[in-house]
Amino acid sequence: MSIIEQLFAISPYIALFITLALGYLIGKITIGRFVLGGVAGTLIMGVLIGQFGVQIDPGVKTIFFALFIYAVGYQGGPQFFSALNFRTINILLSAVVMTVTGLLCVLAAAMMFDLDSGTAAGLAAGGLTQSAIIGTAGDAISQLGNVTEEAKQMMQTNVAVGYAVTYIFGSLGPILMVSWLIPTFMKWDIRGEAIKLAESMSGGKPELAPGEFNAITDLVSRAYKVDENNPFIGRTIQQINKDMLAIAIEMIARDGSDIELDKAVSIKAGDIVIVTGRREAIAGHMGAATSEVAIPTGTVLIEENRQLIAKDAKLVGKTIAQIKAQANIDTYRGVYITDIIRGGHSQVISADFVVAKDDIIQLTGNAKDINRVEKSIGKRLGSAFTTDFIFFGLGMVAGLLIGLISFEIAGIPVTIGSGAGCLISGLFVGWLRSRKPAIGSLPLGASNFLRDFGLAVFVGIVGLQAGPEAINTIKEHGLTLLFLGMAVTIIPQIISFFISYYVLKIKNPIEALACVSGGRSANPAFAALLEKAGNATPVFAFTVTYAIANVLLTLWGPIIVGIISTQ
Repeated sequence: MSIIEQLFAISPYIALFITLALGYLIGKITIGRFVLGGVAGTLIMGVLIGQFGVQIDPGVKTIFFALFIYAVGYQGGPQFFSALNFRTINILLSAVVMTVTGLLCVLAAAMMFDLDSGTAAGLAAGGLTQSAIIGTAGDAISQLGNVTEEAKQMMQTNVAVGYAVTYIFGSLGPILMVSWLIPTFMKWDIRGEAIKLAESMSGGKPELAPGEFNAITDLVSRAYKVDENNPFIGRTIQQINKDMLAIAIEMIARDGSDIELDKAVSIKAGDIVIVTGRREAIAGHMGAATSEVAIPTGTVLIEENRQLIAKDAKLVGKTIAQIKAQANIDTYRGVYITDIIRGGHSQVISADFVVAKDDIIQLTGNAKDINRVEKSIGKRLGSAFTTDFIFFGLGMVAGLLIGLISFEIAGIPVTIGSGAGCLISGLFVGWLRSRKPAIGSLPLGASNFLRDFGLAVFVGIVGLQAGPEAINTIKEHGLTLLFLGMAVTIIPQIISFFISYYVLKIKNPIEALACVSGGRSANPAFAALLEKAGNATPVFAFTVTYAIANVLLTLWGPIIVGIISTQ
């Protein structure tokens, strides 16, 4: 045994992290418009490093995939439930087209190349990456009549052989199809299309990439010198701010120095007042008997954004104008409503907008002034950087329990599985968080880490486990089965895509690509699509097609065995 094999035997997780590092390194390789991507790179490196015989507990792969898919569901939950409509029927039909086409390709290959039931079922399991076919086909083989036990044992062995040979490309092929081949052929920019879809789902508001920000802010601060004829002279800060609901005087510079604001401070001629408010409102209030000047060098105005959950019965049902009037009572400076979030989406703020219970109201202003009005609005939203581990734990438990549910369709056992279970629970908790913002917090940074790291570990272990068996079987049985697996992987995707796009009218590029990956339950392909999209827009179409594909592909095992055994 080599030193490397000994090292990997002692600590197989060293092999796993080497796989991740090298996989994402080669994933950065760019040839023209083609970028392999970290997911495909990790799968390839897993197969290569797996030749050293790395043994990792399969349960590790299961739990990290569960974390990945839970985070995906959590991020997409609000959009998923809001997107449910009659258009879902076409997406469901897309999954049916994909799975039925896959079945027909397997049957055609079996008849043309005289494959036995076991090899054909293994071809379906690997080429369509549905491991459940191994179980359902094996059970069907064991129940065949007029077949010797030796023949049954051989066919069941061939199920595993066919699966091992075809599984690698069955995982890699869809990655290339949805992240490169189809977008290149259709001349689609996946990231650009994902941004456009996200904007349409959020009412037209642009989605910002990392490092980007909106330079045009609603609130601005400007400085004005008070002329001798200004009506503000002699009036206190509280009196002036009470009359100007859209803007407020935040600071006063007098004789070259700032003065502390309180109720008794009055405006004098020559004062420089720092005014904060909505851009469109400031000019109207400050236009007469004032002249705008540069804000004095070194001026610092510290304010806070604080998000509150609308709970107070006196607040719910009132308009923004009424709330502003109430909020600015007894404040020395202004308190502004700068955002309202409902159901996970920011709303357009207007004077007549009516606040509903559990809306998130973002106030901007001096901390002392916000403290005065906070109690009349509701509970402060928890930190944006704190995870609610109670709901996270319960969500994962619920997903794993849902995954244990099994049932029969035409006598064929079907198990939901931990992946689908955690996707369902993640969708629900994400949706619940958008409706009840006080619970279920999973910050974006935390959910992104769970999604990306969970995926990386899952794909890495898939490659490590499949690599040795696939290479050895190819050497033993030649390349025919490998090429048949490639055909079973590619042909259904091409047919399904064109039918979905041109017949079923699934015209949005992100949804069309998500249907391709979900329609054959290709989790690595979905992960690659998420990586390219950079947001959760593929979740809805993938989730719908994934659910249908999991059931139908599982049923194909005994159907393939039954049809071929009668030939």
